[in-house]
Amino acid sequence: MPSAVSSSQGAVAMLRFGRLAAMGTVAVLIVIAGVWGSWDTAQYVMLTKGRERGTIEVTRCGADTCSGPFTPLSAGARARASVVIDKTVAVKRGQTYTVVVKSDSDDVVRSGPAGVLYAWVPLGGALLLASVVVAGGLRLARVSWVLAGAGIALLTAAFVML
Repeated sequence: MPSAVSSSQGAVAMLRFGRLAAMGTVAVLIVIAGVWGSWDTAQYVMLTKGRERGTIEVTRCGADTCSGPFTPLSAGARARASVVIDKTVAVKRGQTYTVVVKSDSDDVVRSGPAGVLYAWVPLGGALLLASVVVAGGLRLARVSWVLAGAGIALLTAAFVML
């Protein structure tokens, strides 16, 4: 016959396993969401083969977007009178930026090292958030410091490059 002590130890072990499984799942989902959020832009910046590459000279800016003429730099790219780029802190009127045209549109994204780092900013934020979950929910301090360090490094590098 099982004693009360052994059954309470089993219950504690099951609760501990449940907490680890739940918090591990949350941490993994946060990182996956960061990758998913970054990939929409990162695919154009990182996989440029066959894509139109060129420069945009920003001539007009609205509330959310800026626009200007597109000058092609790659073979097969065509000049456009106006393309649209998201307005961010790093996009200023009168400046010229190297860009990649999104498929079947007149939307462009920054290219080069600055564009790659900027594309992965959502992942940097997700790594910081996941580090809190790993530290608090999983109680893995070293792993959480690694996640936080990677997130801070990514965000800092993006800030410096832009």
